[in-house]
Amino acid sequence: MVLAQAVAVVIVGSMFLLRDVEWALGAYGGGSVVVIGTALLAIRVFRPLPARGAVTMRRFALGILLRWAVMLGGLFLLLVRLRLPLVPVLVGAAAAMVVNWLVLRFDV
Repeated sequence: MVLAQAVAVVIVGSMFLLRDVEWALGAYGGGSVVVIGTALLAIRVFRPLPARGAVTMRRFALGILLRWAVMLGGLFLLLVRLRLPLVPVLVGAAAAMVVNWLVLRFDV
């Protein structure tokens, strides 16, 4: 899933590169925070040795919290601190999230 999200971010960022470099950076950045959040979730859940259901569920819940903290913090940094344009940042993040939904929906 992380690889599919990264590919989508590269495609969207490349399309925004046709308009402006700053817009492309916004799209790459917005998508990258989602990809990093998903990778951290996967590491948190799947990296330790397999465990019982309750332990795995706790890992998953903490991984989801970590993912959202990284995503929201990253979007804050991109939009407020770096002052990148809103539209490409959100489109890059949305593209990565849509890939997440599509992979889970179609059970690829």
